[in-house]
Amino acid sequence: MSAIESSGILGVFTTLDAVGGIEESGRLAWETLKKGSGERTFLLCYRNQASKLQTVREALGRRWPVKTVMFWHLGLLKLLPFLRISSPKLVLFLHGIECWKRQDAFTRHLLHRVDLFLSNTSHTWETFVHANPEFRNAVHRTVHLGTGQPFNATTPPPPCAPTALMIGRMSRSEGYKGHAEVIRTWPAVLAHIPSARLWIAGSGDLAGELEQLASAIGISHAVTFFGAVSEEAKDQLLRSASCLALPSRGEGFGLVYLEAMRLGRPCLVSNMDAGREVVQPPKAGLAVDPGNGSELCSALIRLLTPGTEWDHWSRQARDRFEANFTAASFQSRLACALQSL
Repeated sequence: MSAIESSGILGVFTTLDAVGGIEESGRLAWETLKKGSGERTFLLCYRNQASKLQTVREALGRRWPVKTVMFWHLGLLKLLPFLRISSPKLVLFLHGIECWKRQDAFTRHLLHRVDLFLSNTSHTWETFVHANPEFRNAVHRTVHLGTGQPFNATTPPPPCAPTALMIGRMSRSEGYKGHAEVIRTWPAVLAHIPSARLWIAGSGDLAGELEQLASAIGISHAVTFFGAVSEEAKDQLLRSASCLALPSRGEGFGLVYLEAMRLGRPCLVSNMDAGREVVQPPKAGLAVDPGNGSELCSALIRLLTPGTEWDHWSRQARDRFEANFTAASFQSRLACALQSL
């Protein structure tokens, strides 16, 4: 009998209500814990800085009758000293850029108490231990994320107007997603495909500067900024695009790649982060150095061009999603990992 079945578990999460990769995967993880532990599951959510004191009070306010605690983000580990639990087994899930730097002394002290490290990709784990080598031999499992169910309809055909779609926050703190690089490359793309269009969905404090960049280099007619979009609108944009282009330098996973692959849309990722591990170029798309303009342009042209190569990528993208990255696949991987405690 596994630890999750025999003794119950406390899940410590950020809010499960917001939209975002960590929140979406957290909701699926919480469902997994509830299914595996019956009634012996307990939830503690740290929603934001304003609720910090409230969360600490909730942690201190009871003795938690569990033997296992799973922290769904590195930052949540600092709640450990406030939990009234006798010698719990600790599980920590690592998501990406927040753990790719040398951790402070207090966090490293807490990390030494972790019994099982989980990470969304092998890239996330390798980057973490490169910065924190004392954990190289810690017990670790890679648990790739997942989302949604297979798309039970015919794959949407490529659009008449070749269109690349970028989806992601445009904030200074996340200026590594490749927006500026793709925009600067677009004049060269237009020289080969005059009808090519670039769609950009998302919001943030860099959006205005990126719009000004598009205007300054004379491609405003070929670029559309949609701002923040709903889940329904995002799905429709993916159906209407030729490919997803997000040559980011700092993705720990990138659920949006899965959302594109589910609909048979090939992806452009960078060769610098975990996007390669998800898309597995050239299986479901291409990987480039986002700083190499000619390489980026060539890849975009290929992904925007309908034909045998595009059809192959589209089938491979959808097959890869269905075989590896559904919500059910992720939940099965997580349950198996927890059984190793």
